[in-house]
Amino acid sequence: MRSEAGVLHLDLDAFFAAVEQRDKPSLRGKPVVVGGTGGRGVVSTASYEARAYGARSAMSTAEARRRCPPGTAFLGGRFAAYSVTSRVVMDLLRELSPLVEQVSVDEAYVDLAAGDHDLSTDGLTALARDLKERIHTATGGVRGSVGIGSSKTMAKIGSELDKPDGLLVVPAGSETDVLHPLPVRSLPGVGPATGDRLSAVGVRTVGDLHERSLTDLVALVGQAHGSGLFRLARALDDRPVVPDREAKSVSAERTYATDLTDLGRLQSEIRWLADRVVARLQKEGTAGRTVTLKFRRYDFTTLTRSQTLPQPVDDARTVSDVATRLLAGIDRTGGVRLLGVGVSGLATYVQGDLFAPDEAPVVLDTEDDDPETPEPQSRSWHPGQDVAHADMGAGWVWGSGLGRVTVRFEGPLTPPGPVRTYAVDDPALVPAEPPDWRGTEDQNSRS
Repeated sequence: MRSEAGVLHLDLDAFFAAVEQRDKPSLRGKPVVVGGTGGRGVVSTASYEARAYGARSAMSTAEARRRCPPGTAFLGGRFAAYSVTSRVVMDLLRELSPLVEQVSVDEAYVDLAAGDHDLSTDGLTALARDLKERIHTATGGVRGSVGIGSSKTMAKIGSELDKPDGLLVVPAGSETDVLHPLPVRSLPGVGPATGDRLSAVGVRTVGDLHERSLTDLVALVGQAHGSGLFRLARALDDRPVVPDREAKSVSAERTYATDLTDLGRLQSEIRWLADRVVARLQKEGTAGRTVTLKFRRYDFTTLTRSQTLPQPVDDARTVSDVATRLLAGIDRTGGVRLLGVGVSGLATYVQGDLFAPDEAPVVLDTEDDDPETPEPQSRSWHPGQDVAHADMGAGWVWGSGLGRVTVRFEGPLTPPGPVRTYAVDDPALVPAEPPDWRGTEDQNSRS
């Protein structure tokens, strides 16, 4: 075990919602919920204003709507905007140490002992304060909570105890003083089921857990989990900070408010999902050999079908064609409530066939389809989506329905802007890239 606090944990506060509030000035200080906006959607992140009404991650969007007041913004996610902001933050962390373990888009560990830093409590506190301010400035206003301790466990608990915008250094030797008064659910890996089982035998705090023998814990929750809890209650965690965690796959999926039965719509959804997956592959400079289709039926049974290709690909048409062929082998009777497309077997190179013919995309035959008159594709807009209008400039989708789309024209560098409504197929309105919060956005919004 480490003899001094040298592991830092950063957790960006309500990250997705914070990025939305940064880019949409009319939402600052107001409740914002990011996630699936349909009837079966799930909350990904709730701003602290929304959490005050009981909204939280993993809650159904329908339940969050019941709890939050009128005027709460329910937005679909913008992965590109979150990814850009995340990279800015991770670059700042890598200035502190070569050992940075990115756990997710908004969370990472840093081994400060691998850098040239004063590891005294005062030195670590000053370092964390400076890091927090640098993150706030570099991201245009996003805040994060920092915990520093002698292990990953203590660093993570430290960042959780003082949220939001928190900072806690747990000096080496004081770990159990901090741990033992906490609810046992504070420990990593103690979810509702384990928490209820422990509570049933009188274990409600980490201190209560510390009093139980290894034999008791193994009998209660099993060998692996019991041994882990025994160690955590004693602040025993020697896991290293491991940089460059490799992604094993890239995927995208969508849940639908009503079960889909139309084959043309299913093919369109597969193309949309393939585009998202390939955009992420290309951004990371990777490609994959195995394409997987995930299909959840109307009765909640879930099927997956995969095909492995001779060489890695990062081409949206190829991924879409393979997934469409996989769809042909699935009984679609009764409809589908979730579709997913994924690519795995990742590599950092692409070896395509230079002499392959430029084939048309795969289309499954149906009895009712008329190949001479393809069905027109209507444009769809989701709440929060970045758009641009030929006359009004940059904005975001407020809402859509009944053939209309409502847009608010503003950005991270403008004051709250005007609202306008258009036909969903208005040629002057197009999807756009996320706005730049660093000072290069055109601020000449029209009113």
